[in-house]
Parts: sequence; C-alpha cells; structure tokens
Amino acid sequence: MKNVSKQNNELYKNYKLLRVAAATPKLKVGDVEFNTKQIIEAAKKASSEGASLIVFPELSITGYTAGDLFQQGILLESALKAVKEITDESEKINSTITVGFPFLLEGKLFNMAAVISKGKLLGLVPKIHIPEYKEFYEKRWFTSGRELISKEITLFSKTVPIGTDLLFKDPVNQELILGIETCEDVWMPIPPSSYQSLAGAIILANLSASNEIVGKADYRRGLVKMQSGKTASVYIYSACGPSESTTDLVFSGHSIIAENGVILKESDRFTDDTITYADVDIERCLTDRYKTTTFADNARDLNKNFRFIATPLSLGNIKTPLYRFISPTPFLPYDQKERRKNVEEVFSIQVAGLAKRIEHSGMNKIVLGLSGGLDSTLAFLVALRALKKLNMPVKNLHAITMPGFGTTNTTKSNAYLLAEAANVSLEEINISKGSLQQFQDIGHNPDKEDVTYQNVQARYRTMILMNRANQIGGIVLGTGDLSEIALGWNTFTGDHISHYNVNASVPKTLVRYIVEHVAEEEGGSSLGNVLKKIIDTPISPELTKPKAGKISQKTEELIGPYELHDFFLYHFIRWTASPKKIYFMAQKAFEKKYSNEIIKKWIGVFFSRFFRNQWKRSVMPDGPKVGSVSLSPRGDWRMPSDAEASLWLNEIKNL
Repeated sequence: MKNVSKQNNELYKNYKLLRVAAATPKLKVGDVEFNTKQIIEAAKKASSEGASLIVFPELSITGYTAGDLFQQGILLESALKAVKEITDESEKINSTITVGFPFLLEGKLFNMAAVISKGKLLGLVPKIHIPEYKEFYEKRWFTSGRELISKEITLFSKTVPIGTDLLFKDPVNQELILGIETCEDVWMPIPPSSYQSLAGAIILANLSASNEIVGKADYRRGLVKMQSGKTASVYIYSACGPSESTTDLVFSGHSIIAENGVILKESDRFTDDTITYADVDIERCLTDRYKTTTFADNARDLNKNFRFIATPLSLGNIKTPLYRFISPTPFLPYDQKERRKNVEEVFSIQVAGLAKRIEHSGMNKIVLGLSGGLDSTLAFLVALRALKKLNMPVKNLHAITMPGFGTTNTTKSNAYLLAEAANVSLEEINISKGSLQQFQDIGHNPDKEDVTYQNVQARYRTMILMNRANQIGGIVLGTGDLSEIALGWNTFTGDHISHYNVNASVPKTLVRYIVEHVAEEEGGSSLGNVLKKIIDTPISPELTKPKAGKISQKTEELIGPYELHDFFLYHFIRWTASPKKIYFMAQKAFEKKYSNEIIKKWIGVFFSRFFRNQWKRSVMPDGPKVGSVSLSPRGDWRMPSDAEASLWLNEIKNL
C-alpha cells in the first residue's frame, strides 16, 4: 500500500489529477448487514480502480426511506456497528470513504456523514438543513447539526471530532481539503459548501437522497454545476438509487461529478449498483481561485471557524485510460449543438464590437484586405453582419484584393467569388510594382526570398489599406487571429496593425469551424460553395513565389499544426498549465494522430515563439474578447516583452 500511495503522490505532484468516485450500491431498506456488505464491496472495487475518494449516498447504511424505523434502537445500534465494520475494513482499502448513517447523540438523532480512511474514523459531519415540506418530513426524526453541542466524542475507544465545522485536509498535499454536506444543504441559498470553499475546501462531497419528479434531474444537474463553478471546486454528488422504498417516491441514483462549472461525469438514472468515476484536475480549481481575486475578497467575509482534520486524500493509484475526456479542440465544445450555439455567440460579440467602433468613429465605411483565406473571410462575414445591424448598405464594405509575388489563382479566385456571392464590389491593387520599388529603395535583391522580401509585401498591403481608409473616410478591419498573435506569425506594422481587429481572440481552429458552419447553413448557394473552397485551401501568407502555380508556403508545415498550437495556447493561458502537463494531456488528446516526438517538437516551437513575440502583442490593436483566452495587453495578458523563456524551454527539453 505504501508504494501505491507514493506512486499516486508523484502523479498528483506532476499533474494535480485525482481520481474520485460517487458510488450507489444496491440497497435493502433496513437491512444493515446487506447494505454494509454492498458498501464495502463497492469501496474495494472503486479503490481497485484508483479512486482516492469514494462518496456514498445519504443514510446509505440503513436506507434513506426507513421512515419511523429510524426511531428503533435496534436499527441505530446496527448502523453504528456497521460504521465500525466499514472502518475496520478500510484498513485494506486504499481510499478515503464518506458514508451516511443515523446517529443518536445528546438525546437527538442526527443525519450523519462519516469520513473513514485506513482503519480510522476521522470525523463525523451532521446534516444542517432538515427539510419538512412537500414530500419531505425529516424533522419527524432528525435534528439539525446546528443543535449539536459536542465537538468530539469517544467512539470505538477512539476520540473522534464531530461537527458542522470540520474540514478534512491531506497532510502531504495540503491544498487538498475536503468539505462535506448532505443533500438539502446544497439546495439552500447559501449552502454550507460555500463557507467550506471560502475556508479552503477544494473538494466538496454531497451525500444525497434526491427523489425524481419530472424536470428535477435538469435542475439538480444545473445546481451541482453552478455550485462547483461558484466555489471553483470539485463537487461530488452521490445519490441513493431505485432500491430505496418506492412507497411514495422513486429515487434514481443520479450521481454527478462536476469541476469548476463543468460536469465531467454523471451516472445513468434509475440504475442500481453504479460507481461513477472522474479524474479531476485540482490545479484548474486552484488556478481560478487565485486568478479570481474577488474569491479571496469574499473569503474575508467568512465569520465561521473550521477545524482541520488530517486525512489522506491522494491515496489511489490512477490507472489509464483516464476517466476524463481531454478534448483535442478545447476552444470548441464537444457537443455539436453547443458548437452551433457558440458560433452564433462569437459572431454576435464580434459584430457588436465592430458596430460600436463604426458608430463611435463616425466613419461608416469598412476597408478590408480580402485574400481568399480563412481569416479575411471570417472578418468579411462579420463586416457584412455589422453593416446589416447598423442598417447600412453592403456597398459600405470596401474589399481590396492585393495579389503579390506569392499569390495563386486559387486564393485570388476565392476572393472574387466571395465578394460576388455577397454582392460586394472588389477592388484589385497589385502590390508587385510597389514592392519592387521598396526593394530598390532599400537595396534589397528581389531574388532573395527572405524575411525582408516577405515583410515588405505585408507592410505594403497594410499601407494601401490605411491610405484607402483615409481616402474614403473608413476604418481598416484587421483579420489576424488569436493563434497567429500567440505565435507572432504576423508582420509588425503589416498585418499586425489595423483600426479594429474582430478576430483578435478567435483561434484558428474556431475560425475554421465558424466558416464551416456558415458554409453548411448556406448549403449549395454560391456563398456556401465558395466558403467550402476557402476551407479546403491550405493556410498560407503567400509571400513566396508559387511552385508550378501552387502554394509553396504552407504555414502548418513551417510552424506546426494549428490544432496543436491552439491546444497548447488554451491550457497555458486558461489554466496556467506547465509544458510538462500540457505535453501529458496532448499525448492523451492526440494519441491516435501525433507521436510523442511530434508533440514535443511543436510544443517547443510554441513556447519559443510565444515568448519571443510578446513585443508584438504589447502594441496590438483593439479587438473584442470572445472566449476565455485573450492576449490583449489591456486586458487578460500583461507580460513583459523581454521575459525569458528558459524555465519553460528547459522543462520541455527534459520531457
């Protein structure tokens, strides 16, 4: 057991991942011996799967629906003996267990949660809010934990702390703190878990017995999701199942594990003998707590003192595969319905931002460089909708295509077809002559296709757009996306600059999906068809000469796949994950697509480019934040332009 514990501590130390479980074993109301056996077997099974913490339902030793049998001494005595048996058996179980039972103390009966680990009863936490309405009549038997006088009791010849003020803290990983509440407690305006989280609890366990009526499951799901989000915690909700008495009510065993506002796992309903597992990321919760400084401000209002009980919370040996889905596209919801909803929301934010900028500037014309690629296409679609929102004609959108040395017929054709499909006039200004003049002015050999050769073209295009905007009284709409901004894959004072950039916080993977979504909506229309052509066109700045009429400069061959870079970017910025952890997660997310060597190569490129190009981000133009990741120097990301990358790059070398 010692070696297993040590192994898991290393896993937790590296990645802050912890396996937890919500167990709903089969039950016979009032048959304590049967229930105890089921609880022990379920605990052994969950432990063998690597669960560090196992949460059982409310009153799971006796059954929640025992009714007036709770007033029978024989049931109460048997339940207490069961707690002793589970405690003794826990010596062989490499997990911490929470289990519910009725407990008579001080002449009052309490609905109690016991915390048990490695042969010890570590603490007892009574339910606070005792419902007495509609189908609930618990006050007939139980007293609120507020009425408890004792702070500790002697049980099984040991001193055991008891009370509503107990929190359970891992002695090794001291950020691991467990808070306990029971069923009704979380349905209150201010649940006990809210206070527990402000005192440091990062894992919240709810031992529940929630019956089913139409619509209640959705409410319950939202309640658990919201409480985990508000408290930036892991919330484990374990509910009793359909083997409870069905005299007047039916219970479904709806167990839910949520993390920081996201439901990771939930059980099938109306099924007995289930164990729901999830590998929770404690670092995500910790990160949001210290990033959200108002969380600490709220904690100052806490006027409740807690006692901390040493409790091993990282015992389990996590095995693969993970009980956690790691999305290869973290900027896109996995659910297709949610994706479509997100697209409209992103669009709406972009459109609202641009519309406000047009109104405030007093200039009702938009100047846009239309290359025939993904980014300018998205900006084009946003501009069309913004004009519609402002009741302005499409002729106010001045699209300019600026072919140069690297422009292919494919992208040029895309630009013309796109403008035609939207009934927008397209002006063509060839930049070759002007670029050659620039080469002559600075004495550059035009046959040398180096950075100067490429950047002269990019800057010349921006100069044309800015000058045209001055000429007609308009604003230049930027097109560079979040992924390019993160990697510095833009030309300073070239495509880096605009009056307003609607794509500033839209990553490339999302840009592609939005354009795909619009193409699907348009179907076989001329606009839909050209959008499909643009999606199929390789991503390229087209700043070097084509080969055999085809694009020679493919971005993803030069700097790596955007889906990898977006994955790295999301976890680095949103969750402050280290390269080691990002690498670990990328291996899981892309195991069928990229080798470990490929992932390691491009994660090195990402961090090197990210640090090296902060100076460009320090002077980036305005643009709306559309998601949880933004690199605006005025908002989410304030990094020194000359910060060193050595810590991150050294960790990558040692992967």
